[in-house]
Amino acid sequence: MGLALVQSRALLGLAAPRVTVEVHLANGLPSFTLVGLADVEVKEARERVRSALLNSGLEFPANKRITVNLAPADLPKDSGRFDLPIALGILAASGQIDSQALADYEFAGELSLSGALRPVRGALATALALHRQHDAVRLVLPPGSAQEAAFVPSAQVFCAHHLLDVVRRFIARAPADEADEADEAGERPPATPAGPCDGPGWHAVQPQPAHAAPSGLDLTQVRGQAQAKRALEIAAAGGHGLLLVGPPGSGKSMLAQRFADLLPPMDDDEALEAAAIASLAGRFTPGRGRQRPTASPHHTASAVALVGGGSPPRPGEISQSHHGVLFLDEFPEFARTALEALREPLETGQITIARATQRCEFPARFQLVAAMNPCPCGHWGSTVQTCRCTPDKVARYQARISGPLLERIDLHVEVAALPAQELLAAPAGEGSAAVRERVARARILALQRQGCANHQLQGQALDQHLQLSPDALALAHKAATRLGWSARSTHRALKVARTIADLAGSEGLGPAHVAEAMQYRRVLGTSA
Repeated sequence: MGLALVQSRALLGLAAPRVTVEVHLANGLPSFTLVGLADVEVKEARERVRSALLNSGLEFPANKRITVNLAPADLPKDSGRFDLPIALGILAASGQIDSQALADYEFAGELSLSGALRPVRGALATALALHRQHDAVRLVLPPGSAQEAAFVPSAQVFCAHHLLDVVRRFIARAPADEADEADEAGERPPATPAGPCDGPGWHAVQPQPAHAAPSGLDLTQVRGQAQAKRALEIAAAGGHGLLLVGPPGSGKSMLAQRFADLLPPMDDDEALEAAAIASLAGRFTPGRGRQRPTASPHHTASAVALVGGGSPPRPGEISQSHHGVLFLDEFPEFARTALEALREPLETGQITIARATQRCEFPARFQLVAAMNPCPCGHWGSTVQTCRCTPDKVARYQARISGPLLERIDLHVEVAALPAQELLAAPAGEGSAAVRERVARARILALQRQGCANHQLQGQALDQHLQLSPDALALAHKAATRLGWSARSTHRALKVARTIADLAGSEGLGPAHVAEAMQYRRVLGTSA
């Protein structure tokens, strides 16, 4: 009887700080005390662990004073991920398993009352944090969570279905047991299949290939709207934000839903980061880890739902769409506080959530695609139907989108309603695959030239890589003066012009590129 130490991990944003589960058995009045800034779900582990041990045929030291400490004590712990390490610590402290053999592993898993292991949130984020720290740790996880963690190529992951599967690996063994000796030396069993752990027992999990499955939504399904499709191509090539303004039924949502398929595939680092955030929210889908995420929250979503929050902080929709698309339909109907919270992430590509006891940073480099009607009835400026709104109503409706937020959206495009005759007679347009090829070529040009997408150009890098011709520079100065653009609006228009030039394969910016970019700095109140 004595002390046992078992290693695990907590979740704090995309970080995974180490937690040491210390279990001490002592004589005295029988009790089970759990300390270390544990949340309610962690404290409930006492009952789950007790039942799991008894129902698995193992001995629970009910006549001992059990103290479990989750160190460090000032780090908040949540969820049922500590059930498995607590149970193993009790077994090791009571001498039922070999406590020395546990030192080379880290454990996480929720226990059912029967002893079966259930998945935990954030397994992939834990494996990614270990990968970035160059920490070669062997993780023991439940089914589902093990497949997530194995998405990180360097991760050493073992899958166990039941508490007894883990106990059998660490029970006192004879030295002649070659298989166990090989496992203790860090070698994976050679007979382990390379697929998911779909059978009982203990399995080493190999990384599974992930694919970007096509969504089945193609631009050929959208008739007409040549200017809006051109704007989608420019936005995809340069990573720019896009605002679609038009009457109901004009095709804004159809265009936005097809935008993600125009983006080039994610590289390994982007795929790992996006998948880790999905794992934190329990949204990770094995086999689709390379598909760019698309988030489309309802317009009743709060600011916390968009940017993240809670205790402990969890990522919001802007982080769930990291390296992907955030589509906000009915843009003015979102709460003002929710929309204004997007301003800093649009500039910096990350969101910092500060609480009294902790501070979390989540990546949020997303592409914003927003859609809205020009007025409450939706037909202001339409040639198909008559608008019923007064100018005051139109002004109040459009004023729900603040000027600073509009400035941070690079492309403003009017999506006009097509007459029925023109809509039915319009031929099928260019497909998404052809557009995606041009987008990929333009992105490669930008990466080779400056190492980032055009919308990320800042300061001296912006001046260095624009390569404006004298005529283009004169046109940009004239447009900024006459239209009253701020410095931010001017720079964003020039970034769009840089993307247009990349799509055309041009090294420098000419007047034609700047002139086309000017068309997309649309002011809502000026259309008619």
